[in-house]
Amino acid sequence: MPITSDIIRHCLTDKREEILAAQIVPRRLDVDDQLNYVFVGVRQTGKTYMLYQRVHQLLEQGIGWDEILYVNFEDERLTEVKSDDLNRFLEVHLETYGKRPYIFLDEIQNIPHWEKFARRLADAKYRLYITGSNAKMLSKDVATTLGGRFVIRDVYPYSFDEYLRARDVKIGQDWQFSTEQCSTIKRNYNKYIHDGAMPAFATVNQSREALSSLYHKIYLGDIAARHGLKNERALALLIKKLAESVKNPVSYQRLRNSIVSTGNKISLPTIIDYVQYTTDSWLVLPMENELSSFTTRESQKKYYFIDCGLLNLFLINPETSLLENLVAIQLMRRYGRDQVRFYRNSHEIDFVVPDSKLAVQVSYSLLEPGTEEREIKPLQHFGATHPDWQLLIITHEEERLLDNGKSRIKILPAWKWLMIY
Repeated sequence: MPITSDIIRHCLTDKREEILAAQIVPRRLDVDDQLNYVFVGVRQTGKTYMLYQRVHQLLEQGIGWDEILYVNFEDERLTEVKSDDLNRFLEVHLETYGKRPYIFLDEIQNIPHWEKFARRLADAKYRLYITGSNAKMLSKDVATTLGGRFVIRDVYPYSFDEYLRARDVKIGQDWQFSTEQCSTIKRNYNKYIHDGAMPAFATVNQSREALSSLYHKIYLGDIAARHGLKNERALALLIKKLAESVKNPVSYQRLRNSIVSTGNKISLPTIIDYVQYTTDSWLVLPMENELSSFTTRESQKKYYFIDCGLLNLFLINPETSLLENLVAIQLMRRYGRDQVRFYRNSHEIDFVVPDSKLAVQVSYSLLEPGTEEREIKPLQHFGATHPDWQLLIITHEEERLLDNGKSRIKILPAWKWLMIY
């Protein structure tokens, strides 16, 4: 049955009321009014609420609802919508208000051939904001289908300051000098690093069960079902091995050997495919060696989990892995996934951001035996040949400055680094 104008009006009005009533946790949302955007990311990172936030921005700028068209394609009243029906939403808006709207298309991947509609509206100079589930709408697919008409915006779980706002934690301007406020920050940081920062669970005290459910949706839905994988056990073992190896580069061959050793037959090409599917889903994010050859960069990478809470589902003694994973995701969030790498030749540095001239080591404690040789000296050596770079060591709780005359290394606890930088 074709969708009627009355159904469309009901859906649009109900969604308008829902957006107005929504409690928005302000997130970083830098958009250019002359560009179109697609928001992508793992499930439950708050892509829809990014659209809500943009609507609220427009309303604050004096744009009325007569210039805003927001369609949620997960509304059960729209389950029968086909690609031929998509233009009806625009027609109903224009018939009602007679004004060109900003167009928001939420979870549009449910509609086959939606990209043709989106491309046509972009070519007609409409401003569009789109979200979609990673099960059917991956970054690389969007880039292919939409060409250069849209900017792809990565959506991560909450940053630490967003997490504090979501939990209604008030931090004063002079928090660094307040024992009570520092204690509050540390207490929330401890939950942040162990339970993760998925917006849907940020205010949930017992979030492990919810995170486990989310993981299985990603594992079974966004990876196994999407790609028709029959060897789900091998996939589960692969993800577990990636979690156990989160601090170290790992090769495809090593991953295959680990899975074969458990009695599961799997080929190297299949391992390569499975890793690609896992990174496509945004469950894990790959990182390359800044100095390696093309072949090594492609075949031996580090892999970090998009959320520490998801990573923590797999770990027994998690502290050091969670700390490095947290730093990795924060750097990617701040500088972009493609800008952050690790550095390994005769010595190793956990992260470098060449465009920003930043080198970072992560060490849970610098007081452990062998730490100076392993963590401090490589960074000092690097600093001596890169005098204009900023050098950091992120720890669990230690803070000081190391200056040997050739390099200056700032040592900060992770909770403070997240607050300052």
